[in-house]
Amino acid sequence: MTPAPRLIQACCLLTASALAIPLLPWLAPLWTVLACLLAGVALADCFLVLRTGPEITLTRTVATTLPVSAPSPVELSVCNRGHRRLAVTVHDLHPAAFSASDLPVVMELEPGRCGRTRYTVVPSRRGRFSFAGGQVAVPSPLALWRRRRFIACRDEVMVFPDFRGIIRFTLLAVSHELGGMGIRRMQRRGEGGEFHQLREYRQGDELRKIDWKATSRYGRLISREYEDERDQHLVFMLDCGRRMRHVEAGGSLLDQALAAVLLLAHVADRQGDAAGIYSFGGDERWIAPRRTGRAVRELLRRTFDLHATSAAADYLAAAARVSALQGRRSLVILVTSSRAEDQEDVLQAALLLARRHLVVVADLRESVLDAEQQRPVTTLAGALRYQALREYLDRRQALGRVFAHHGILSLDVTAAALPAALVNQYLEIKGAGRL
Repeated sequence: MTPAPRLIQACCLLTASALAIPLLPWLAPLWTVLACLLAGVALADCFLVLRTGPEITLTRTVATTLPVSAPSPVELSVCNRGHRRLAVTVHDLHPAAFSASDLPVVMELEPGRCGRTRYTVVPSRRGRFSFAGGQVAVPSPLALWRRRRFIACRDEVMVFPDFRGIIRFTLLAVSHELGGMGIRRMQRRGEGGEFHQLREYRQGDELRKIDWKATSRYGRLISREYEDERDQHLVFMLDCGRRMRHVEAGGSLLDQALAAVLLLAHVADRQGDAAGIYSFGGDERWIAPRRTGRAVRELLRRTFDLHATSAAADYLAAAARVSALQGRRSLVILVTSSRAEDQEDVLQAALLLARRHLVVVADLRESVLDAEQQRPVTTLAGALRYQALREYLDRRQALGRVFAHHGILSLDVTAAALPAALVNQYLEIKGAGRL
């Protein structure tokens, strides 16, 4: 219960008028009567608002799944079940991990009528969360007090990795504008996989693709058409160790890596392949590759509460575990963010996996390193910092050359560039028939 602006203003006026009593003593009895009258009215109004039961009901409409770091709408419906007009202030008790705009909301409600309002939340991390209810400030009958009421209205939501990239990919794929995401259409090398069908010759077809028997039979040039092999397996090894806790503009490295992994899983599903995930580095999970109509949705459901831990990633143990779990030759993509002291372990883990699988190591580079390279060097300390940075980046490039020497593919990219880089690498592998 708090005094409303009307009561505060009345008290201020009464206090100010008391300053005139020493000059005009005859005002004292009148002032006393006014003070008693104000106190009596305020107490009566307070009693009335405390006595009345709940007049307000609250319902909330919110999606059960929300994307992390993306705005999502929440709609509130507030109903006045009383017999008087109310000017209420509504504040929804959203989870602490959410930021919200357009709250609190002031609404004018006629008797027996409902009002609707909408605000926006932006979840800052993934996981399960709940909206506990709402807090409504209801005025007293004379508008001298405002009583705060808690109205229970519980809703459970799940915050998933940012799946806007998947939606955007699908829309761009339909409109053939994937270049907007930095994804290149790869030209198939050779015959690229499995025979698909015969079709009429098109200008630009290679001569070796002409089927001469069919040409002689139909009396016109007929070409053979091939498609990439299907039902192949991808396994993502996702580092959840302390290196992936680093936060950038798009979220933590793990958040951005998981969004990129799910995008590629969606692309692979459209290509007829199956994707699985093995997480390590404090939170070990295994989701085997499986071809179903809901494969990507299952990956979302099983990884939405996956968070980076403070543990160190054991690359060799993770590689041995994946080798034991995935017996079929697959495309294994290790997503991590290594430091100089980790590079030997990353190399040995990749070599272990490469005995059976085609391996891609996606080693995330902090974007601050790229920004630091562009900073002008004007002091000795700046020169030393730049030299240390160049040595570190040179070591990363040298590791990439070692990977290439052993037939291991590698990506040295920032987290923001990872989605397009992964998809392009996958399409290139499919087009070359390397898997």
